[in-house]
Formats: sequence, C-alpha cells, structure tokens
Amino acid sequence: MALKCGIVGVANVGKSTLFNCMSNTKVETSSFAFTSNKSNVGVVNVPDPRLYKLVDFQPTEKVIPATVEIVDIPGLTKGASQGEGVGNKFLSDIRNTDALIQVLRCFDDEQLPHIDGSVDPVRDIETLNLELQVKDLEAVEKKMERLAKLVKTGDKDARRGIEVMELYKAHFEDFQNARTLEIADADLKHTEDLFLLTQKPVMYVCNVEDEAALTGNAYVERVKEYLSEDDSDILVLAAKMESEIAELEEEEDRKDFLDDAGLEEPGVSKLVRSAYSILNLLSFFTVGPKEIRAWTIHKGALAPEAAGAIHSDLQRGFIRAEVMKYEDFITLGSEQACKDKGKLSVEGKNYEVGDADILHIRFNV
Repeated sequence: MALKCGIVGVANVGKSTLFNCMSNTKVETSSFAFTSNKSNVGVVNVPDPRLYKLVDFQPTEKVIPATVEIVDIPGLTKGASQGEGVGNKFLSDIRNTDALIQVLRCFDDEQLPHIDGSVDPVRDIETLNLELQVKDLEAVEKKMERLAKLVKTGDKDARRGIEVMELYKAHFEDFQNARTLEIADADLKHTEDLFLLTQKPVMYVCNVEDEAALTGNAYVERVKEYLSEDDSDILVLAAKMESEIAELEEEEDRKDFLDDAGLEEPGVSKLVRSAYSILNLLSFFTVGPKEIRAWTIHKGALAPEAAGAIHSDLQRGFIRAEVMKYEDFITLGSEQACKDKGKLSVEGKNYEVGDADILHIRFNV
C-alpha cells in the first residue's frame, strides 16, 4: 500500500533535517532558502515494538516492519500558488500525498535567517494555508464552469454539484480549509476528482532548540493556542538533536543519548506513528519461521482486503482467515496454545481486521 506523507513548510524551518532523520534517503541541508529544487522521496519504517516481541515466541529469519513513504517538499513562500519561489510544481507534489506534516520553526538562530525576516510559526501556518486555499479555490471555480455547461443540458446532478462548489468557494474565500467544512457524505462525490489540498489531514511539528525538546517554548505555546480548536496532532521535537541521534549506529549509544536528553524514544518515532495514525492506518501481522511481517491496511478493512495487502491472488481466491489476537499469542506463547485454548478463530469475508491481529489466509486460485 503506497501511502505518502508530505513534509511541508516555508523555507529554513528544518524540513530536510527532519526528513534525513526519518528516511533511508539523505538530502542536502543548508542555511539558504530553496536549497533543493525538487521533492525527495524516502521510505520510513513504522516503529512497532510489538513486531519484535513476536520473535520471542516464533524464531524467524527476518522481521519486516510496515512502511510509509515520506516526501520532502521544498520550502514554500508567499505567492507559491502564483509561481513564486518553488511555485506550482511543488503544490502539485503536495496534491499527490495522502497527508501533510507541516514543520514549524520554533527556534531562534541568527546564523539561519527566516525567509520572512522573523520567526513566527503562526504566520507560517497562515502562509501555507493561504497558498493551498488559493489553489483549491482555483480548482473549484474551474469545476463550476464545467458543471454550468452540464446544467444547460438539464443535468440535475450537475446542478447539485454547483451548489456544493458554492459552499466550498465561500469557505475558501473566508480563509478556511476544506477539511473544516461540514458537508453531507452524499455530496463529497462532487469534489473527489479535485483532490483538494486543504482536505488532507495535517499534523504539526514544532522544531525547537535542543533545550526545549521536553518542555517546548513560547513559540510552541503560540502554536498550541492558535490551533486550540483544531484536532490535529502537535508534536514538539528538536530536529538538530534528532539528526545526531540518527547518526548513532549502535542501539546502546542511542539509548545513552536519549537518557542524557531525558527522552524515552526519538521524537521521529512518535512522528512516524502519528503520521501512520492520521492516514487512518493500522497494522496486522503474519508470523512464521521465514519472516514475521507487519502489513498496512486502512482501519475498517475486511479480511479479503487484508489478504490483498499481502498479494492480489490471496484476495481473489480468499476462503477464510485464521485469526489470533496479539495479546493472546504472546500470553499463551504459540499458535498451538491459542488453538488449544480456543483463541484461534476462523473468520469469513465480513471480518473486520483489528490492529495487531495475527492472520493466516486460506485461499484457492
């Protein structure tokens, strides 16, 4: 399941530094705005201690975590929707992502000038929102023109489509994002083909100085106050410190570094899990002597869809799923013990897969 989170923000906020901490792909960082003229894509493992706990009960040749693609999108600036700075190309790159991680500069550094002359994370949120809203407004207005032609032919659905577009148009002109517009589920079909930028779920990362990694600072408090009525996740981390942690190869060295900093785990681990969560995803596991693996599905997915995440043939020829709950497996210690205790269930096509379910798919093609 190729799912993408885009890392966005204005220039010189620490996006690429954060990307390098998370990704298997490394990119250039500098104190100059627009260092990169293209988006960079990396694959990030989703931290999940449960996956490695399974090895205690089932020896295996390899462990494969779930992954999410992260796209480092070069810094935007005022007027990006009109081609300023990195311009429209990168707004298009945002359109191809499933969710956004907006990095906010919440630290002072005279050696790293802010593109707008001063540090103000709330202004940076508003800058990005405005550019995306302008682009969404353009898309809505163009669709209204297309629908108007269909209305003349007597198309009633097109008439309703224009009414829905009017709601979105007014919402954008009021400087609001599409995701905050309350609209009937039946009317959402009218915007599906627009892939609205402001419809995407967003989480905010406050990039602070090392000393504020645990407690935050005044900039962070301003962000929290501004977003007090927004249900988006807000994470606080120090990207510079995270990059130092990421460079340590030995797990023991990382643990010592985290202990000295008063942290339980790297901030990027929380970030990746939050990104996984805002995409409305969960993991299920397959367990065997050759591999133990986490697979990604959307919450609410049924057993055949989970089978399809493994291979399309399993979905096409799905017969049943043998299911063990994670807690039952690690408590009882083996598949056979789960069978003996009646904790292995046989489920059909209507079974909704739960987080950390252990599945064995039976199929026939």
